Amino acid sequence: MNIRSKLINSKAFDFEETEYFWHKNSLFEFKGFSGKKEQNLNFDADQIYLGLTKESLIFLNDLNLAKSKINPDLIIFASRHRSEAQRPAFLAHLTGNWSSKAEFGGNPRELSLASALLFKAGFLSLIENSKSTGLTNFSTDIEVTHHGPTTLQKPLIFLELGSTKEEWNNSEAGEVVANSIINAIYKYLDFKKKKDHQIGLGWGGTHYAPNFHRLVINSTVAMSFICPKYYIQELNRDLISQMIENTLESVDYFIIDWKGTNSEDKKHLIPLLEEFDIHIKKTKEF
Repeated sequence: MNIRSKLINSKAFDFEETEYFWHKNSLFEFKGFSGKKEQNLNFDADQIYLGLTKESLIFLNDLNLAKSKINPDLIIFASRHRSEAQRPAFLAHLTGNWSSKAEFGGNPRELSLASALLFKAGFLSLIENSKSTGLTNFSTDIEVTHHGPTTLQKPLIFLELGSTKEEWNNSEAGEVVANSIINAIYKYLDFKKKKDHQIGLGWGGTHYAPNFHRLVINSTVAMSFICPKYYIQELNRDLISQMIENTLESVDYFIIDWKGTNSEDKKHLIPLLEEFDIHIKKTKEF
C-alpha cells in the first residue's frame, strides 16, 4: 500500500524489520525520527509497530496478536476511503454501528473501543501535515462514527486517504497520511501528559460533522464517538452506555449539535442523556 511504503521508506523517521509477524507479514518497528534526538526521547518507553494485513479492515474481527508476540495499547488503521462524491480528502473517524444493520463490518448496535485523545491527535496531524503540501484540493475532515470493526479489544482510529485511485496512488497524499500516523502518536502522548483536554461525546449533524470539526480545532475538547442526526432515533440506554464505557478517557460532556438536530430527535435524545450524571452542552457553548 502507498501509505505503508511511505512509512518504511521515509526520510523523516526510521523503521526496522523485526522477527515478528502479523497476519503472515513481517512487522516493522519504529526506531525514531531521523537525526532528532530530542523528539526521540518522547518514545523511549514506547514501542510502535507497523503491520500489514490483506484482510479488509472493516471486517477485521481478530487481530491474531497471540501469533505476533506484541500487545499494543492503541491501533491506528491506515485505510483507503471511498465516497460517492469522490472528492480528494484526508479523514479521521472512530468505528461502530448505531442501527440493527451492519453491512460494512462489525456487529449491529455495537461500538468499538476508542480514545478521544488519539482521535483528536490523528485529525490535527492530518491538518498540519496537509498544510505543508501543494494538495490544496484536498479537504481534511472528521467523520461521524461508522462501519466496523467493533469487536477488537483495543482502542482504535481510522486515518484515511480518499476517495479514488487517483488519490490513493498520489505519492504526496500517501506521505501526508504516513507522517500523520507518526505525528498522531507523538501528539497523543503529549495530550496525555498535559492532561488539559475535556472529553466529549457527540450527537447531531451530518456525516462530516462540521460543527464538531470546528469544536475540535478551536477548543481543548477532544471528541470520542459522534452519532449523526439520522441515527438518533435508533439510540437507547445501552448504546449511550457503550459510548461512555468504550471511551478510554473519562467523559466530561455530552455535546449536542443543536442546529443539526431536529425537535423530534431532541425529544428522544435528551431524556436518554439525562439518565446519566454527565453535563449536557451545545457545540456553540464552547
